[in-house]
Amino acid sequence: MKRIACLIILLVSIQVHAQENINWKKIKVLVYTKNGAGYVHDNIPDAVKCIQGLGKQYDFIVDTSREASVMTEANLKQYTLLIFASTNNDVFDTDKQRLAFRHYIEAGGGFVGIHSVTGTERNWKWFKMMLGGTFAWHAKFQKFSIKVIDASHPSVKGLPKTWIKEDECYFGKELYPGIKVLMAHDITSLDTSDSAQKELIIKNAGGYAELYPAVWTNDFDGGHTWVTVLGHDKKDYSDPVYVQHLLQGIRFIAGAFKGLDFTKAYADSRDTPVRW
Repeated sequence: MKRIACLIILLVSIQVHAQENINWKKIKVLVYTKNGAGYVHDNIPDAVKCIQGLGKQYDFIVDTSREASVMTEANLKQYTLLIFASTNNDVFDTDKQRLAFRHYIEAGGGFVGIHSVTGTERNWKWFKMMLGGTFAWHAKFQKFSIKVIDASHPSVKGLPKTWIKEDECYFGKELYPGIKVLMAHDITSLDTSDSAQKELIIKNAGGYAELYPAVWTNDFDGGHTWVTVLGHDKKDYSDPVYVQHLLQGIRFIAGAFKGLDFTKAYADSRDTPVRW
Protein backbone atom coordinates (compact mmCIF):
# COMPACT_ATOMS: atom_id res chain seq x y z
CA MET A 1 0.00 0.00 0.00
CA LYS A 2 2.87 2.38 0.81
CA ARG A 3 4.39 1.74 -2.64
CA ILE A 4 1.03 2.54 -4.30
CA ALA A 5 0.65 5.73 -2.25
CA CYS A 6 4.19 6.83 -3.17
CA LEU A 7 3.50 6.12 -6.84
CA ILE A 8 0.32 8.24 -6.73
CA ILE A 9 2.21 11.11 -5.09
CA LEU A 10 4.96 10.82 -7.71
CA LEU A 11 2.47 10.90 -10.60
CA VAL A 12 0.71 13.96 -9.15
CA SER A 13 4.07 15.68 -8.69
CA ILE A 14 5.04 14.97 -12.29
CA GLN A 15 1.69 16.34 -13.51
CA VAL A 16 2.03 19.54 -11.48
CA HIS A 17 5.66 19.98 -12.57
CA ALA A 18 4.68 19.60 -16.23
CA GLN A 19 1.95 22.21 -15.83
CA GLU A 20 4.35 24.70 -14.23
CA ASN A 21 6.97 24.36 -16.94
CA ILE A 22 4.96 25.26 -20.01
CA ASN A 23 6.78 27.12 -22.75
CA TRP A 24 4.27 29.94 -23.03
CA LYS A 25 5.95 31.30 -26.15
CA LYS A 26 4.64 28.24 -28.02
CA ILE A 27 1.06 28.71 -26.82
CA LYS A 28 -1.54 30.31 -29.09
CA VAL A 29 -5.19 30.61 -28.10
CA LEU A 30 -8.38 31.75 -29.79
CA VAL A 31 -10.93 33.53 -27.61
CA TYR A 32 -14.30 33.01 -29.26
CA THR A 33 -17.19 35.26 -28.24
CA LYS A 34 -20.02 34.70 -30.71
CA ASN A 35 -23.51 34.42 -29.23
CA GLY A 36 -26.69 33.17 -30.79
CA ALA A 37 -30.12 34.71 -30.40
CA GLY A 38 -30.90 35.36 -26.74
CA TYR A 39 -29.19 36.76 -23.67
CA VAL A 40 -25.64 38.08 -24.15
CA HIS A 41 -23.43 38.61 -21.09
CA ASP A 42 -21.90 42.03 -20.53
CA ASN A 43 -18.80 40.34 -19.07
CA ILE A 44 -17.47 39.29 -22.49
CA PRO A 45 -15.33 42.40 -23.20
CA ASP A 46 -13.85 42.12 -19.70
CA ALA A 47 -13.09 38.43 -20.18
CA VAL A 48 -11.35 39.17 -23.48
CA LYS A 49 -9.33 41.99 -21.92
CA CYS A 50 -8.37 39.71 -19.02
CA ILE A 51 -7.11 36.92 -21.28
CA GLN A 52 -5.27 39.39 -23.48
CA GLY A 53 -3.61 40.72 -20.34
CA LEU A 54 -2.56 37.21 -19.35
CA GLY A 55 -1.16 36.74 -22.84
CA LYS A 56 1.00 39.84 -22.44
CA GLN A 57 2.09 38.84 -18.95
CA TYR A 58 3.02 35.25 -19.83
CA ASP A 59 4.02 35.89 -23.43
CA PHE A 60 1.49 33.71 -25.25
CA ILE A 61 -0.51 34.73 -28.32
CA VAL A 62 -4.19 35.61 -27.97
CA ASP A 63 -6.44 35.93 -31.01
CA THR A 64 -10.08 36.94 -30.62
CA SER A 65 -13.12 36.56 -32.84
CA ARG A 66 -16.91 36.57 -32.80
CA GLU A 67 -17.16 35.42 -36.40
CA ALA A 68 -18.09 31.79 -37.05
CA SER A 69 -16.04 31.91 -40.25
CA VAL A 70 -12.92 31.21 -38.13
CA MET A 71 -14.20 27.66 -37.61
CA THR A 72 -12.27 25.89 -40.36
CA GLU A 73 -9.68 23.15 -39.94
CA ALA A 74 -7.12 25.27 -41.78
CA ASN A 75 -7.54 28.08 -39.27
CA LEU A 76 -8.01 26.05 -36.08
CA LYS A 77 -4.86 23.99 -36.58
CA GLN A 78 -2.73 26.95 -35.42
CA TYR A 79 -4.22 26.97 -31.89
CA THR A 80 -3.20 25.17 -28.72
CA LEU A 81 -6.66 25.73 -27.28
CA LEU A 82 -9.94 27.49 -27.91
CA ILE A 83 -11.58 29.60 -25.20
CA PHE A 84 -15.34 30.12 -25.37
CA ALA A 85 -15.98 33.18 -23.18
CA SER A 86 -19.61 33.26 -21.98
CA THR A 87 -20.88 32.01 -25.30
CA ASN A 88 -24.58 31.16 -25.39
CA ASN A 89 -27.03 29.45 -27.74
CA ASP A 90 -26.01 28.63 -31.33
CA VAL A 91 -22.51 29.93 -32.07
CA PHE A 92 -21.85 28.21 -35.40
CA ASP A 93 -23.52 29.29 -38.64
CA THR A 94 -23.26 25.95 -40.46
CA ASP A 95 -22.79 22.26 -39.77
CA LYS A 96 -19.56 22.45 -41.78
CA GLN A 97 -18.21 24.78 -39.09
CA ARG A 98 -19.43 22.41 -36.38
CA LEU A 99 -17.64 19.53 -38.06
CA ALA A 100 -14.43 21.55 -38.31
CA PHE A 101 -14.65 22.27 -34.58
CA ARG A 102 -15.28 18.60 -33.82
CA HIS A 103 -12.32 17.55 -35.97
CA TYR A 104 -10.12 19.97 -34.01
CA ILE A 105 -11.10 18.27 -30.74
CA GLU A 106 -10.73 14.77 -32.23
CA ALA A 107 -7.25 15.75 -33.42
CA GLY A 108 -6.21 16.50 -29.82
CA GLY A 109 -7.25 20.14 -29.43
CA GLY A 110 -7.82 21.94 -26.17
CA PHE A 111 -10.94 23.72 -24.97
CA VAL A 112 -11.63 26.12 -22.09
CA GLY A 113 -15.24 27.12 -21.40
CA ILE A 114 -16.23 30.07 -19.23
CA HIS A 115 -19.48 30.73 -17.34
CA SER A 116 -22.48 30.49 -19.71
CA VAL A 117 -20.60 28.19 -22.07
CA THR A 118 -22.89 25.39 -20.87
CA GLY A 119 -25.73 27.21 -22.62
CA THR A 120 -23.92 26.89 -25.95
CA GLU A 121 -25.16 24.71 -28.82
CA ARG A 122 -28.02 23.28 -26.77
CA ASN A 123 -29.28 21.20 -29.70
CA TRP A 124 -25.98 19.49 -30.56
CA LYS A 125 -25.55 16.24 -28.62
CA TRP A 126 -21.82 15.81 -29.26
CA PHE A 127 -21.01 19.36 -28.13
CA LYS A 128 -23.01 18.90 -24.94
CA MET A 129 -21.14 15.68 -24.20
CA MET A 130 -17.81 17.42 -24.77
CA LEU A 131 -18.85 20.17 -22.35
CA GLY A 132 -20.10 17.69 -19.76
CA GLY A 133 -23.73 18.74 -19.97
CA THR A 134 -25.99 21.60 -20.93
CA PHE A 135 -27.57 24.51 -19.06
CA ALA A 136 -30.79 23.96 -17.11
CA TRP A 137 -31.21 26.89 -14.69
CA HIS A 138 -29.28 29.15 -12.33
CA ALA A 139 -30.11 30.57 -8.92
CA LYS A 140 -30.23 34.34 -8.55
CA PHE A 141 -26.92 36.22 -8.36
CA GLN A 142 -25.78 36.07 -4.73
CA LYS A 143 -22.91 35.36 -2.34
CA PHE A 144 -22.41 31.64 -1.76
CA SER A 145 -19.64 29.07 -1.26
CA ILE A 146 -17.69 27.02 -3.79
CA LYS A 147 -15.58 24.17 -2.42
CA VAL A 148 -12.41 22.64 -3.83
CA ILE A 149 -12.99 18.89 -3.89
CA ASP A 150 -9.77 17.85 -5.66
CA ALA A 151 -6.99 19.87 -4.04
CA SER A 152 -4.34 17.81 -5.86
CA HIS A 153 -5.38 19.08 -9.27
CA PRO A 154 -3.00 21.71 -10.69
CA SER A 155 -5.79 23.95 -11.94
CA VAL A 156 -7.03 24.65 -8.38
CA LYS A 157 -3.59 25.14 -6.83
CA GLY A 158 -3.57 28.08 -4.41
CA LEU A 159 -7.32 28.71 -4.52
CA PRO A 160 -9.30 28.98 -1.28
CA LYS A 161 -10.53 25.57 -0.12
CA THR A 162 -13.86 27.26 0.40
CA TRP A 163 -14.24 30.18 -1.98
CA ILE A 164 -16.97 32.59 -0.93
CA LYS A 165 -17.94 34.81 -3.84
CA GLU A 166 -20.88 36.45 -5.55
CA ASP A 167 -21.93 34.57 -8.65
CA GLU A 168 -24.69 32.52 -10.24
CA CYS A 169 -25.02 28.92 -9.14
CA TYR A 170 -25.46 27.06 -12.42
CA PHE A 171 -27.30 23.77 -12.72
CA GLY A 172 -27.18 21.47 -15.73
CA LYS A 173 -28.98 18.62 -17.44
CA GLU A 174 -28.01 15.84 -19.86
CA LEU A 175 -24.92 15.46 -17.67
CA TYR A 176 -22.07 13.42 -19.12
CA PRO A 177 -20.69 10.91 -16.57
CA GLY A 178 -17.09 11.11 -17.75
CA ILE A 179 -16.26 14.51 -16.28
CA LYS A 180 -13.80 14.96 -13.39
CA VAL A 181 -15.22 17.51 -10.93
CA LEU A 182 -12.64 19.81 -9.30
CA MET A 183 -14.81 22.38 -7.52
CA ALA A 184 -18.44 22.28 -6.45
CA HIS A 185 -21.17 24.72 -5.50
CA ASP A 186 -22.19 24.35 -1.88
CA ILE A 187 -25.95 24.20 -2.37
CA THR A 188 -26.52 24.58 1.38
CA SER A 189 -25.00 28.08 1.26
CA LEU A 190 -27.58 29.39 -1.22
CA ASP A 191 -30.33 31.74 -0.09
CA THR A 192 -33.51 29.70 0.28
CA SER A 193 -35.61 32.33 2.06
CA ASP A 194 -37.74 32.63 -1.07
CA SER A 195 -39.85 29.48 -1.32
CA ALA A 196 -39.98 29.57 -5.13
CA GLN A 197 -36.18 29.78 -5.38
CA LYS A 198 -35.85 26.99 -2.81
CA GLU A 199 -38.12 24.71 -4.83
CA LEU A 200 -36.18 25.41 -8.02
CA ILE A 201 -32.86 24.72 -6.29
CA ILE A 202 -34.13 21.38 -5.00
CA LYS A 203 -35.63 20.50 -8.38
CA ASN A 204 -32.51 21.37 -10.39
CA ALA A 205 -30.07 19.80 -7.94
CA GLY A 206 -31.66 16.49 -8.89
CA GLY A 207 -29.78 13.55 -7.43
CA TYR A 208 -27.09 15.76 -5.89
CA ALA A 209 -27.35 16.54 -2.18
CA GLU A 210 -25.15 19.35 -0.82
CA LEU A 211 -22.58 19.84 -3.59
CA TYR A 212 -23.06 20.40 -7.32
CA PRO A 213 -20.36 20.56 -10.07
CA ALA A 214 -18.92 24.04 -10.70
CA VAL A 215 -15.53 23.39 -12.30
CA TRP A 216 -14.46 20.22 -14.10
CA THR A 217 -12.28 18.65 -16.75
CA ASN A 218 -13.30 16.23 -19.48
CA ASP A 219 -10.96 14.19 -21.67
CA PHE A 220 -13.38 13.51 -24.48
CA ASP A 221 -13.11 12.16 -28.04
CA GLY A 222 -9.40 12.92 -28.34
CA GLY A 223 -9.44 16.43 -26.86
CA HIS A 224 -9.08 18.04 -23.45
CA THR A 225 -11.72 20.30 -21.89
CA TRP A 226 -11.75 22.50 -18.78
CA VAL A 227 -14.97 24.27 -17.80
CA THR A 228 -15.81 26.81 -15.09
CA VAL A 229 -19.37 28.05 -14.72
CA LEU A 230 -18.10 30.82 -12.44
CA GLY A 231 -17.53 34.34 -13.75
CA HIS A 232 -20.88 36.06 -14.24
CA ASP A 233 -19.83 39.45 -12.88
CA LYS A 234 -17.62 41.48 -15.20
CA LYS A 235 -15.66 42.54 -12.11
CA ASP A 236 -14.47 38.94 -11.75
CA TYR A 237 -12.07 39.47 -14.63
CA SER A 238 -10.04 41.96 -12.61
CA ASP A 239 -10.28 39.98 -9.35
CA PRO A 240 -6.89 38.34 -8.60
CA VAL A 241 -8.42 35.11 -7.29
CA TYR A 242 -10.70 34.62 -10.27
CA VAL A 243 -7.95 35.60 -12.73
CA GLN A 244 -5.69 32.99 -11.10
CA HIS A 245 -8.52 30.47 -11.43
CA LEU A 246 -8.86 31.21 -15.14
CA LEU A 247 -5.11 31.21 -15.77
CA GLN A 248 -4.72 27.83 -14.14
CA GLY A 249 -7.47 26.38 -16.30
CA ILE A 250 -5.71 27.68 -19.40
CA ARG A 251 -2.38 26.40 -18.10
CA PHE A 252 -3.80 22.94 -17.43
CA ILE A 253 -5.25 22.54 -20.92
CA ALA A 254 -2.10 23.97 -22.51
CA GLY A 255 -0.08 21.41 -20.54
CA ALA A 256 -2.31 18.57 -21.76
CA PHE A 257 -1.84 19.59 -25.41
CA LYS A 258 0.47 17.23 -27.30
CA GLY A 259 -0.02 18.65 -30.78
CA LEU A 260 -2.74 18.15 -33.37
CA ASP A 261 -3.08 15.05 -35.50
CA PHE A 262 -5.97 15.44 -37.90
CA THR A 263 -5.53 11.86 -39.13
CA LYS A 264 -7.32 10.95 -35.87
CA ALA A 265 -10.35 13.07 -36.80
CA TYR A 266 -12.92 10.52 -37.93
CA ALA A 267 -16.36 12.18 -37.91
CA ASP A 268 -17.99 12.67 -41.28
CA SER A 269 -20.82 14.76 -39.85
CA ARG A 270 -21.51 16.73 -36.67
CA ASP A 271 -23.55 13.79 -35.36
CA THR A 272 -21.28 10.86 -36.19
CA PRO A 273 -21.46 8.43 -33.24
CA VAL A 274 -18.55 8.76 -30.83
CA ARG A 275 -15.90 6.04 -31.05
CA TRP A 276 -15.55 4.88 -27.46
